[in-house]
Amino acid sequence: MPDRSSAILPPDLYIEINGIKTRYWQMGRSGSPVILLHGGNGSIEFWLYNIAALAASHRVYAFDMVGSGRSDYPDGSYSIEYQAEFLAGFTIALGINSATLIGNSMGGAVALQFTRSYPDRVDKLVLVDSMGLGQEISWGIRLITLPAIVNLLRPGRWMIPGMLRSNFYNRHLLPPEWIEFRYPIFAIPDRNRVILRLGQSNFNLAGVRADVYQPIVASLPQIDRPTLIVWGAQDRIIPVKHAYVAAAGLPHHQLEIFPDCGHHPYLEYPAKFNRLVLDFLNN
Repeated sequence: MPDRSSAILPPDLYIEINGIKTRYWQMGRSGSPVILLHGGNGSIEFWLYNIAALAASHRVYAFDMVGSGRSDYPDGSYSIEYQAEFLAGFTIALGINSATLIGNSMGGAVALQFTRSYPDRVDKLVLVDSMGLGQEISWGIRLITLPAIVNLLRPGRWMIPGMLRSNFYNRHLLPPEWIEFRYPIFAIPDRNRVILRLGQSNFNLAGVRADVYQPIVASLPQIDRPTLIVWGAQDRIIPVKHAYVAAAGLPHHQLEIFPDCGHHPYLEYPAKFNRLVLDFLNN
């Protein structure tokens, strides 16, 4: 099974979704569809060490969510509802009638919202350190709701060690190649405008906005799709107790906590994550 040492960088593809140029990757020629949803301000590079492994038996898609990566950065709201509707547009444009959704962080909240709106278009769910299950979130995320803070952001390589410490339990597990793949996306100019809109649409200084997470949590008992919940035990962005909120609410779930792991289990332990997800998909 592919691991970090045999990662394949898929070619960038582009499609227009509701007038927005959207970058995506696609791998795999057979099997059921799987869509990978990265977190806020992320990009498809986060799935570099997973897409080929999952594509061995599935048709796998990953796209730069609206306002992220190399997709367009339109003005407007970046609410979870808006992003879920954008996901709906992506599936329609590519002729995907139903799929398994694998979402990390904000991508997990988008997957849950999409499932609430379009339950018949979801086969299974994989929630990876998902947003939308409670108010608590790191102070770094809360501060991107403040224009004065966001306007001071000047992306540079000096920021990388601090960001890695926040997001990963052991940043030394990440190979230098991943940082080099990801850095040009991180350093795209004029991202501050979208970061602020994304922050204000979903957070405040108290954490995740109540109108974002409370409807999702209240709807969990009605989500009847088989769901795999994966969490890093030492997540500094979204606390592991939110994994247990998901487990308490979702009627058909499997819970897996990765020890010695932060906010991105699929990057810290890709081989373990890929095996777990493939077993879940193929069971």
